[in-house]
Amino acid sequence: MPNCIAQACSAAALAFAMMLSQAPHVAAEGVKPAASSTSGVIARKSAYGVEETVARLKKDIAAKGIVFFQEIDQSALAAKAGIELRPSILLIFGNPPLGTQFMTANPQAGLDWPVRMLVYRDAQGAVWVVWTDFAWIAHRHGVTTREAQFHMASEVAASIAASTAAH
Repeated sequence: MPNCIAQACSAAALAFAMMLSQAPHVAAEGVKPAASSTSGVIARKSAYGVEETVARLKKDIAAKGIVFFQEIDQSALAAKAGIELRPSILLIFGNPPLGTQFMTANPQAGLDWPVRMLVYRDAQGAVWVVWTDFAWIAHRHGVTTREAQFHMASEVAASIAASTAAH
């Protein structure tokens, strides 16, 4: 059963990578990610390359005592499928005592937990750290009773991403 779950996660990551690689050039090449948008995506530009960015994020996740679940190299998965994709690595992590509070408010919120942060290099060579805005997740799942928890999750994610900013 765990192997089936891992295969399903890998298949989903590959499908996402394929979708990104076939996105219109205007979205992929000409538009920089917004710091926050109605799409529910928050993006921060990293001061480092992809590998160093991932290493810094993982180090900060561990330092905060957050459970690290998985690293998925989407570009490696795409390469196995014969598709070229710029570096793209998905990190999956979370704090079960915090994350499960969202799922007790609405079990469908489990679609967005654990937390996922994507590190990728764009066509201009910039490296980005992106994740889903927790206020957007709350709205998506109609969760109105966990405002403090969503705020805490937002602050933690922003502080993790801050580990990739120039110092």
